Amino acid sequence: MLDVTLIRQHPERVRAGLRKRGLDVDLDAFLALDERLRAARTALERLRGERRRVSAEIAARRRTGEAPGELLARATELADRVTGATAAHGRLDAEHRAFLDGLPNLPDPDVPAGGKEHNEVIRAEGVRPEFAFPPRDHVRLGQELALVDHRRGAALAGSGNWIYRGEGAALEWALLNHFLDSHRRAGYTFVLPPHLLTWQAGYTAGQFPKFADDVFVTERAADGRPERFLLPTAETALAAMHQGETLDEPELPLKYVAYTPCYRQEAGGYRTAERGTLRGHQFNKVELFQLTRPDDSDAAQLELLARAEELVAGLGLHHRVTRLAAGDTSAAQAKTYDVEVWLPSLGTYAEVSSVSNARDYQARRGGIRYRPAGGGKTAYVHTLNASGLATSRLVPALLEQHQRPDGSVAVPEVLRRWGLPEVLRRP
Repeated sequence: MLDVTLIRQHPERVRAGLRKRGLDVDLDAFLALDERLRAARTALERLRGERRRVSAEIAARRRTGEAPGELLARATELADRVTGATAAHGRLDAEHRAFLDGLPNLPDPDVPAGGKEHNEVIRAEGVRPEFAFPPRDHVRLGQELALVDHRRGAALAGSGNWIYRGEGAALEWALLNHFLDSHRRAGYTFVLPPHLLTWQAGYTAGQFPKFADDVFVTERAADGRPERFLLPTAETALAAMHQGETLDEPELPLKYVAYTPCYRQEAGGYRTAERGTLRGHQFNKVELFQLTRPDDSDAAQLELLARAEELVAGLGLHHRVTRLAAGDTSAAQAKTYDVEVWLPSLGTYAEVSSVSNARDYQARRGGIRYRPAGGGKTAYVHTLNASGLATSRLVPALLEQHQRPDGSVAVPEVLRRWGLPEVLRRP
C-alpha cells in the first residue's frame, strides 16, 4: 500500500512512478475523495464529542435529582446524526481504501519505464554451451531417462501437472536439500509454513484483491473473496508471518528460508516455451525472505541476488541477470532482478529466481513496524524476497546444458552428496 501522505504531498511524483508502469491514474479524484473523508471524519468526531457531552450532562442532572428535560430529545437527535455520519464515513472510507488497495508499488528511480521489452540485461555469467551433436530438449531427455512422467501426471491431476520419478525425483529432492542447506548455513531460519492461507495473507503480500483470481480457492467468504486458498508462493506466507507486530530494531534483519510447493492457476500449453515442467499448476520452490530496516534494504537485495547467483553458478549453468522494467515488475515490488538460465532448445533464457524489494508496501498492508533502539516513533520495516531457487525451470536447464552425445546427463558435483550418480543414464 502506498503512503497516503506521499500522495497528498507529492502527487506528481506518484503520477510519474505509475506512468512508468503504464498506468494513468486519476489522483485528483482520489485527493478530492481524501478531503471528503477527512471532513467526514472530523464531523463524525465532533458529533461524537457533542453526544458524550450531552450524555454526561444528563447523567449529572439525574445524580442531583434534576430532570434531563430537553437534553433527552437532544441526545436522541445526536444519536441519529452519529448513526448517519458513521454510515457516510464508512462508505467514504471503503471507497478510499479500495482506491489505495488497487495502486501498485512505485518503481525505484533506476527501474526502466515500460514493459518487458525494456528489461535491462545487467550481466551474463558462465559459458553458453555449444554442442557438436544435435542436442535434445528437456522434454525428450526427461522421458528417455525416465525422470519425468508427463502422461501419468496429466492422468492424475489434469494438464499442467507431472510426476518426478526415479532419479528425476532424486534430482529434484537433491536440489531442494542443497538449497536449504546452503541458506541455513548462511544464517537463514528454516520455515515450513501452512499451504492453506487466509485472505489477510494474500492482502498483506499485495496479491489481493487485484489478483485474487490467480489462486486456487478452497473456501470463499460471503462476499465471494477467497477466505482460504492454496499459497502461490511461500512469499505470501512469509510476508504475513509478522502482520500486526511491532518488532524491536535489534531483531532486524529477520532472515527466513522456506520450502513449499507453489500452486498456480496458470499452466503451460503445447507451445515449446510452455512444455515439460517450464509452466505448471504445481512446482517446488525454496524462498528467501527478509524484513529489514529501511536503510538496509538496498544491501539486502544485493545479498539475496548474490545468493541466488551463487547457487546457479555452483550448478555450472550459464545464466544472466536482468533488471525488470516497471511494467514487468510485480505490483507489490519496487525493484526486481531476475536470474535467468539458458535453455538451448528454446534459444532463450528462463527465470529461476526473482529478487525483489517491496520497500514498505507490504509492511503497510500488514501493519509490520519496528521500534527504533534509540526511542522515537515506530516505522514500517522493508520486506524483500527471492527464489532460492525454483526447480521447475532449473531442471530443464540442467538437463539441456549438461547433456552428452549419448543422451546421458552429467550431474553437478554439488548434488552428488545427496545420493545422485555422476551421470544420469537411460534405465
